[in-house]
Amino acid sequence: MSVRVRFAPSPTGALHIGGVRTALYNYLFAKKNNGTFILRIEDTDQSRFVEGAEDYIRQSLAWAGISPDEGVAEGGNFGPYKQSERKDIYKQYTDQLLAEGKAYIAFDTPEELDEMRDRLKEARVANPQYNAVTRMQMKNSLTLSEEEVKELIDAGTPYVVRIKLPKNEDVRFKDIVRGWVVVNTATLDDKILMKSDGMPTYHMANIVDDHLMEITHVIRGEEWLPSAPLHVLLYEYLGWEAPEFAHLPLLLKPDGNGKLSKRAADKLGFPIFPLNWTDPQTSELSVGFKEAGYLPDAFINFLALLGWNPGGENEFFSLEELVEIFTLEKINKSGARFDIEKAKWFNQQYLRSKSSEVLAEEFINLVGDKADKALAIRIVDSLKDRVTFVKEMVEAGSFYFERPTEYDAKTVKKKWNDLAIEKLQGYAAELSKHDSVTSDEAKTVLTDYLAKDETPLGRVMPALRLALTGQGGGPDLMEIISILGPTEVAARIDLAISSIKND
Repeated sequence: MSVRVRFAPSPTGALHIGGVRTALYNYLFAKKNNGTFILRIEDTDQSRFVEGAEDYIRQSLAWAGISPDEGVAEGGNFGPYKQSERKDIYKQYTDQLLAEGKAYIAFDTPEELDEMRDRLKEARVANPQYNAVTRMQMKNSLTLSEEEVKELIDAGTPYVVRIKLPKNEDVRFKDIVRGWVVVNTATLDDKILMKSDGMPTYHMANIVDDHLMEITHVIRGEEWLPSAPLHVLLYEYLGWEAPEFAHLPLLLKPDGNGKLSKRAADKLGFPIFPLNWTDPQTSELSVGFKEAGYLPDAFINFLALLGWNPGGENEFFSLEELVEIFTLEKINKSGARFDIEKAKWFNQQYLRSKSSEVLAEEFINLVGDKADKALAIRIVDSLKDRVTFVKEMVEAGSFYFERPTEYDAKTVKKKWNDLAIEKLQGYAAELSKHDSVTSDEAKTVLTDYLAKDETPLGRVMPALRLALTGQGGGPDLMEIISILGPTEVAARIDLAISSIKND
């Protein structure tokens, strides 16, 4: 059977970065093995449904370059790919479990469940559960006669269907990441499989869908590991072969203390969602990685290495290269610390490697009609080695569009003097003999002029940069002169001489 994997998020809000990583690992594994990557929407819990969340999930994956082969939008031979549209499918399998005595109907009210838990707490039971022991003291089809069960159902009494777990049995399965996992059913409770509204719970729908969609490998977050024994038993109860499991390590806070959460990310000032998300209830805007300025290929490269290590010294991989080298066996068991500084570093490296023509398009979108394509390319080329995000180029390159109104005080104090002023005036005059200059020509004009009386470049260059940009540092000065042009350079030198007062 060919490899088939799925990413199955719930449309209950924005897609957490941990979810994007899960989708990425599923995608990489599928492509590495010439398999199929499926996007399935698990919306069985309608009470938590959030309008717009499903579209947000698809848009996020599209931005990151994670393209499903099958799904709600893509279609396929195993649909529907939305659980709310599969409601009738689940009932036959729930009925099968009931008929075979592997599940039972429970009529307990919320108050009766609370009373049961309170009794267990008073008896100092550490983990009160609805299990093989307590179920025999509750109102369900195991303790009621067939007639009583029928009467309650006919009367419209709300009920759920629970799995009937063995009282004391080891459940064993091999996890690709964690090795053999053994859990005794005495530590588990009889989970609800079908809710009172007729909708299946995650556990039931998940197993049925994975089987019917012929999923071969379930690659999901560590938070689902406690549910895995239940799922293994469900496969056994339904007479199906279970897929292989791989439970991914948690993404941790930067200090390694606890799971990475939105609250922690907000506190530390970095994104946790791939795209901007506005909470429909609070109208709170959470800035996404895209809008914060991260390039999708840098984002994916960074994310892939959070919990997975291919070995070797190389850290830079395109999506295609990741597909070639990805294996589940190299996923770490321990949690991965989320280092936002590393994410920024990746973005910086990827930005530097991008062509200036490509970056210029985004730069133009930010500055508008201040720069045409040719000028934008030159400006971007001068700045891209000095910034982490394209948006930072707007401020870093503001001097290209506006003459300085303020000048760096330290540079003024140390480098602005009568000699510098004299040489700047002379250089402006020499430069004005040209309509335009390349960066090499701008430097030649300066060095030839200063060579007349052997004035060192270091006595003039800082003051020249100050006059043109107002700053003490920045991009290559000769390239700045070439971009501004001789006329503008001369005008800025005159402005600086009249504006700067060095006491």
